[in-house]
Amino acid sequence: MTGLQRGGAAIVGAAESDLGLVGDGFNVIDLMAQGISRAVEDAGLKLRDIDGLLCATTQSRTSGLNLSEYLGISPRFVDTTILGGSSFMFHVSHALAALQLGLCEVAVIAYGSTQRSVGRQQASVREINPYETPYRPFLPSTAYALAASRHMHEFGTTREQLAEVAVAARQWALLNPAAWEKKPLTIPEVLGARMVSYPFTVRDICLVTDGGGAIVLTTPERAKSLKKPPVYVLGCGAAITHANISSMPDLTVTGALESGRQAYAMAGLKPADIDVVELYDAFTINPILCLEDLGFCAKGEGGSFVEGGRIAPGGELPVNTNGGGLSYCHPGMYGLFLLIEAVRQLRGECGARQVAGAQTAIAHGNGGVLSSQSTVILGNSATL
Repeated sequence: MTGLQRGGAAIVGAAESDLGLVGDGFNVIDLMAQGISRAVEDAGLKLRDIDGLLCATTQSRTSGLNLSEYLGISPRFVDTTILGGSSFMFHVSHALAALQLGLCEVAVIAYGSTQRSVGRQQASVREINPYETPYRPFLPSTAYALAASRHMHEFGTTREQLAEVAVAARQWALLNPAAWEKKPLTIPEVLGARMVSYPFTVRDICLVTDGGGAIVLTTPERAKSLKKPPVYVLGCGAAITHANISSMPDLTVTGALESGRQAYAMAGLKPADIDVVELYDAFTINPILCLEDLGFCAKGEGGSFVEGGRIAPGGELPVNTNGGGLSYCHPGMYGLFLLIEAVRQLRGECGARQVAGAQTAIAHGNGGVLSSQSTVILGNSATL
């Protein structure tokens, strides 16, 4: 992205809040604050050091105000941009710009959701679309199923190939103590599960959990003196193509094509240089589309690319190493958790699921119904 400096900011703290089913005692601001407190501790900083606050949630209309009050801080820079699950990758580029311009020195990006505790309808606003609502779609599942069906029609992608994505995610989740799902999963089990919206069964669709988290960014100079090894922002990119699935220009091509192009150009890297890939997997079609659009395989080849455990533990390309939204957690807007996992992989903190020698990672967010795409490329000190 023009004007942003490669390596101009470093992520120095990362943490989740409590995950899963947190219960009636917690609201979204509680979870955001819990994630921030843990991430600040992870960085070796204090709450009073925060002078930049970026957050997004569907459950608090003025989250920036409420969270600042809760934390007892008065940040110089505040950003509550909300574009769905990709919001937090947009926030990374905004924080990078703010740090470069001296608008703040320590920025936190936070999210929280109690969607499992309060129920789907209370956790988000359901909008009326005169071109879609009369057909009674079950959103967002129906919208993503439309894209999957088109990909199957155009390129011969199979339900078994979609199921490979869910099985790989589960295999990664079994290596993650924090993951919600703890049982092995097979392709026949995915195919035989309850149908939700063809071609998706319930196992092709992300979890519904509570949860939140935060990451902390600062300048490269300050990062060197802090508690953990810095993880540098090497590249950013973003694209918005539509709001409603009926207006998507091409159901098989996402804005990741453009956001990835921007991020690779800024980072000076190409797909073959990426060690770890964290993709927003709300549905099993998402990683297939994004692997294509981010250049890991050709358009139409995503289905065959994921076959044979290629993206599973021990495979050629580590994808969604925490278990993803399909098996680790999914509190509604999942993008922040991709950044948290990418940071931990590059710091070598992931235990049984650690990718050996990882130096670069992509964290790619998706928002709406394939509507907003944002790509962040991260690297450790060896990549500068």
